[in-house]
This record gives sequence, C-alpha cells and structure tokens, in this order.
Amino acid sequence: MKLRRRKFLHLVTGAVALPTVCRAASAFDYPNRPVRLVVGFAAGGPLDTGARLIGQWLSKRLGQSFIIENRPGASGNLAAEEVVHAAPDGYTLLECAAANAWNTSLYPSLSFDFARDIAPVASVSRGGGVLEVNLAVPAKTLSEFIAYAKANPGKINMASAGPGSAPGLYGELFKSMAGVNLVTVNYRGSGPALPDLIAGRVQVMFDVAITAIGPVKAGKVRALAVTNAKRIAALPEIPTVGEFVPGYEATGWQGIGAPRNTSPEIIEIVNREVNSALADPEFKRRLADLGFDPFANSPTEFGRFIVEYTEKWRKVIRAAGIKAE
Repeated sequence: MKLRRRKFLHLVTGAVALPTVCRAASAFDYPNRPVRLVVGFAAGGPLDTGARLIGQWLSKRLGQSFIIENRPGASGNLAAEEVVHAAPDGYTLLECAAANAWNTSLYPSLSFDFARDIAPVASVSRGGGVLEVNLAVPAKTLSEFIAYAKANPGKINMASAGPGSAPGLYGELFKSMAGVNLVTVNYRGSGPALPDLIAGRVQVMFDVAITAIGPVKAGKVRALAVTNAKRIAALPEIPTVGEFVPGYEATGWQGIGAPRNTSPEIIEIVNREVNSALADPEFKRRLADLGFDPFANSPTEFGRFIVEYTEKWRKVIRAAGIKAE
C-alpha cells in the first residue's frame, strides 16, 4: 500500500511540474521560427524605421527572422489589439510607442488596457521634437519667440500633426508651460503641415526630430529648440526648450511589448538582446543619426516608466481638452 501511494505521489508531482518544464524548454530554444513584430503605423515613418533597425539586430543575434508587419489604423490601436489577442508564445510582438500610452486617454472606450494587456519586454529608444519657425518670424532664439508670442496673443498659428500626435502634444505642453496663446491648426500629419510652415501660412510647428532634421539643415525653417531634456547629437547647436522654460521635457519612445502571460524567460531573452544593441557603438550611432537616444531598461523598469508616462500626458490631454478625431 505504501509503495502504491509513493508511486501515485511521484506521478502527481511529475504532472504538476510538467507545465513548468515545458515552458522552460520552450523558452530555451526560443525562437525556433520567424517572429512577427507588428507596427501600428505605415511603412517609412519613425516607428517603422525604429522597428526595422531593432528587428535587423534581433534577427542577427537570435538566428531567426523578425518580420516587420505594418498594421496602420486608429493611431496604433489596431496593431495593439491584434497583439493583445495573439498567443502569448513570443512569436507575435508589438513595436509599441508613446502613442499607445496617449491612446489610453484619447480613446476611453478601447476594448483593451495597454498597461494591463501588453507585457513590457524592452524599451529601445527615446526621441524628442524640434520647435521650428518660419524664416520670416522675427525671433532668432526661443526667449525672443516667447516674448513675440506674448506680445501677439492669438495671432500666431501653430501647426499640429493632429490631435493626439506627438507634435500636437508637445505644442500643447509648451503653450501651457510658457504661458503663450498660440492658435492650433490641425493637419493630417507633419507632411502636409511642413509646406504651410515654409510658406508662412502657419508660423510655428513642433515636429519629431527624425523628420525635422532635414528641413532644418537645408535652411528651409529655423530651429529654435529641441524638446528633449538634453541637446541631441543630430542638432548639437540647438538648445533645449527646458533651457528657457524650466521643467519642460517632451519625448516619445519606442519599445517592444508582448501579449500578457508571455513567458518571463522569453521576455528576458528579447530584453537581453535589445540591451546588447543599445550598448553597441554602431547601433547607437545609427539611432543618433535618426535623432533617437538609446533607452535601456529591464522589463520591470520599462513597465514602471509606461505607467508614469501615461499619467503625465493624461494630465496634458485633459487640460487641453484634446479628443481623437
């Protein structure tokens, strides 16, 4: 009787341990087939560019293709929802970004909770914007522009890439903190707004660094400041907004997320390899050329950052009364 009972307990113990063993084995040989990295915006944009850069690195380091799949729509919500409902096996990942955090406030009726349903895997980069003005604006520095704006309240048009866009939110935070009354003119993206800035139909615009660097260096617009906490390598002579408006900082970010309940071992594998990229001089140089800074974190640190970032911009969105179109 004791022998039978001992054998039964041994079988039960083995059965309980089996899922853990299988999960560890699955993580041990991860990845053993191509991985989908889903991007919520069209090809060629900043998020897509960042995804392809880190995807190339992961493919090389892990020996399997990281396939970039663009699923544009609803400011990234379609892609996020697809990954939320994907199998938590590490083979469908999300190239997530600041927009995912902003959407929590912009789209109150989403069918998912980004912070709850997407597991933070690895942060990759941070990048800010550039405050640029039409060449005819009589201000050569940001302090001169603030004085000019205060002397002309409601008479200066500020282009926005749209409600809830990075440039739009950077501008709203600036208006609030600098105490200036600029008239927001919404466009469907920075692309349509830039020609109007160059032509003088709008006088000022915030744009993400990756698309602002070219026109600034070509002398088509005048850069007055960058929105990062520190000056950026691509435009080292341009000061930060915070040098004139204490406490101002506005940056977007990119990273990788996975469906909730993805194995911690798989998350650790991807996080480790992303952080190895962020320590590589050549990879960092390529990020800098795009106006991005490396942004390395553990999964736990990345998750904490997302929560804090979401709350900061929730206040800006509510104060400005911004609603998604």
